[in-house]
Amino acid sequence: MALPFDKLVIASGNKGKLREITHLLAPLNIEVLPQSEFNVPECPEPYGTFIENALAKARHASEHTGLPALADDSGLCVDALQGAPGVISARYAGPQPAKSLLTQDERNNDKLLTAMERIADRRAYFYSVVVLVRHPQDPQPIIADGLWRGEILREFRGTEGFGYDPLFLDTQTGKTVAELPLEIKSQLSHRGQAMAKLLQQLKTLSH
Repeated sequence: MALPFDKLVIASGNKGKLREITHLLAPLNIEVLPQSEFNVPECPEPYGTFIENALAKARHASEHTGLPALADDSGLCVDALQGAPGVISARYAGPQPAKSLLTQDERNNDKLLTAMERIADRRAYFYSVVVLVRHPQDPQPIIADGLWRGEILREFRGTEGFGYDPLFLDTQTGKTVAELPLEIKSQLSHRGQAMAKLLQQLKTLSH
């Protein structure tokens, strides 16, 4: 696939997310760079929707690097919690205390388990929006999304992945996301679905 650019910046500092996105972009045969290589400052995410935050992050990264940029905004939405933690999934438990012995992911998961302690309805879904801008003022960003339904367990299972992966059960395979190898996760996941749609749209640019 020949694209009108040979480098793409990923607007994220999350190592797990960078690993997944880089893996999913492999078919493009372009140089994929994390925004950390350009010392891009963190982008504010003040919006209440995934798409607005993803677009803001993509434009921010492109503006600071002068390159096309791709951003993902994603999160866990629990039916019984009216869609929470939603867009604040990564910071659900609040700012990381200086002396905390737990990671942010561990604190987020603990808060989720506490919030759902007496809830029988465990249905939830992961949602992802990916946005690619060719330049900071791109009037027609490429946008795709994906949704992955499952259930929230009452205890952790698995050691792979990041975030809520050890608690999210994929009912199709009977495994948590943290028990799935990256290749399988990429086929099933919300981010994998969104990236597959994005790649299809990029094909039109290569002709």
